[in-house]
This record gives sequence, C-alpha cells and structure tokens, in this order.
Amino acid sequence: MKIDILTLFPEMFEGVLNHSILKRAQELGAFQPNLVNFREFTTNKHKKVDDYPYGGGAGMVLAPQPIFDAIEHVTEGSAKPRVILMCPQGEPYNQKKAEELAKEEHLIFICGHYEGYDERIRENLVTDEISIGDYVLTGGEIGAMAVMDSVVRLLPDVLGNASSAPEDSFSTGLLEHPHYTRPADFRGMQVPEVLTSGDHGKIEAWRREQSLYRTATRRPDLLSDAELSDKERDQVKKWQKD
Repeated sequence: MKIDILTLFPEMFEGVLNHSILKRAQELGAFQPNLVNFREFTTNKHKKVDDYPYGGGAGMVLAPQPIFDAIEHVTEGSAKPRVILMCPQGEPYNQKKAEELAKEEHLIFICGHYEGYDERIRENLVTDEISIGDYVLTGGEIGAMAVMDSVVRLLPDVLGNASSAPEDSFSTGLLEHPHYTRPADFRGMQVPEVLTSGDHGKIEAWRREQSLYRTATRRPDLLSDAELSDKERDQVKKWQKD
C-alpha cells in the first residue's frame, strides 16, 4: 500500500513511521509512506498556503492551489486513490472504516491547519472526510497518524500472528476480553482458574462471556450491530437490568 501524507509539518511523522508496527510494515514492503509538504507547491512569492476568508470572519483558510497541485503530483500515473480529508465535520472513524481502507492500494491524507479548507478542495478532490472524535485538534496530523496506524496493521503479515487483528476490540463488534500472563499469582491476585485449566472450549466460552460483559457494561451502543445468540441477548438484558 502507498500512503501519501500532505502536511505542513512532515517532521511530526518521523517518530511514528520509524518505530513499532509502521516500521515493520515498511521493512516487509507492505507499506510505502510518502511525506509531502504542500507548501513546496505554492506559486506565490512568500510561500503562503492560506489567506483571509471571503465574507470576513476569524482565522485563515487553506488555499486550493497548493493542495490541488500536490494531489496532481502524487497521483500522476496512478489509479484512482482514496483522498482522505482529516476534518471534525467528517464521518466518525471506526474499525469498519479501517478494514475498508485497508483494501485500497493508494491512500492520500490531507492534514489541514488554520480555520479550515477552501470548500473547492472538499468538493473536487476528496473521497472521504474522517473525524477521530468530537473535539478539535490543532491540525490533521495526529488524526492522520491514528487512521494510518489502524489501517496499516490490518495489511497481510504485518502483525505476524494472523489471528491478532480479527480478535482486536471492535473487529468482532465487541470489546476484547481481559488478558493475563505469568505469574499466575501476583501479590495474591490470581489469574482466573479457567485460563490455566488447559480446556480450550471452556477458555473460549469464558473469553466470549467476558467480551460480551465488557461491551454490555462499557459500550452498550456497540451491541446493536453485534452478532449475538438469543441466549447472549437474554444475558445482556439481565446484566443491564442488574
């Protein structure tokens, strides 16, 4: 997968791209990042990428010319990429969207700053508008990092263990079950006996129940889309009543 990142602050991505899963993905050849400072595409004397908004108002607006030219540069000879605008007005980001984007060959992120974007960028270049939450960040870089990480870890062989991604929270529609490791007794706090029993059937049943309980008590909104048996739905109702 190729990912182009249009940003005024490419140095912000250096640490993220050179560590952990994103570094591993590059070493495996699964992921090719390209940082593009769209200020380099300005045609004005002072390299300005923003200007005052028509009609007045506070703040500055990103001008269309540098971003249009930068997009045209990175898409030259390329099939149609997904162009993602990081924006608080975008659709709320979730695991389903990450899985959708992980199937693409080419993604482009536009990381904005200032008061907003010239609307012609949104109308003519962008295929997806994404928000990582109902709050405002200084720029789109942190959001782009989060989305990029969540997508790249889904690419084949990146995590090493093929079952890791499908078992993550949200991938099944439920939050993930609790995890434990050695020692079995830590300061008098015991690992649940079922996990040391060696009975894989009971272990899977326990994990499913714990996952369901966590979702029902912490994120009940997720249950509307989860695939549950009639018995599980009855159990959820009991927990919620209690």
